[in-house]
Amino acid sequence: MENTERQHGLWFHILDVVFNIVVIVAIVAGIRTFLVSPFQVEGTSMINTLEDSEYIVINKLAYFIGTPERGDIVVLRPPNTPNKYYVKRVIGMPGDTVILREGNVFIKKAGETAETKLVEPYLDERNQGKTFRDPPTDGNGTEQEFVVPAKNYFVMGDNRQGSLDSRSFRLTNGDPEPFVPQKNIKGRVWFVALPITKIHAISHATYELP
Repeated sequence: MENTERQHGLWFHILDVVFNIVVIVAIVAGIRTFLVSPFQVEGTSMINTLEDSEYIVINKLAYFIGTPERGDIVVLRPPNTPNKYYVKRVIGMPGDTVILREGNVFIKKAGETAETKLVEPYLDERNQGKTFRDPPTDGNGTEQEFVVPAKNYFVMGDNRQGSLDSRSFRLTNGDPEPFVPQKNIKGRVWFVALPITKIHAISHATYELP
């Protein structure tokens, strides 16, 4: 009788451990899927805002209950390499016309005729006034316009002379595909988590647009 009770107690203990492991895994999976998730920055396309090899935490819930806003720094899957994640800044909203002219960005909001120059204080001295059409390093000042479709966004890196973004996104057949569907945007960058010396929250950029 005592051996049987011990066996029952042992199996109960094992099942209890397994149950707790399953619950913990489910909670972690739920958090990563719907709330927050860590990512590592690869490359220099977002300097000086984000640097290569930094670990960031993204807020996924923000886009489950809302939509991306202009100025958000987001993690996304680009149309040309859908198996990779990029980190970029949202510049053009659905319905906007994004105009690249003489190294600057102008926005004409949906349904409006007036355009406004975008003031971007987060760009460093090397990139201020250097937002050119693809390829971004050739200094090509030729004007270019992008009309953003519904439920799509136009994104760029803060390192305008060293970023693969909406200016250069192409499909596998080589056709330009500058816009990122909303479903491809996985979350808003919340804060830098590592290295410890650089932990800080990422502020949301605001613009004076009519």
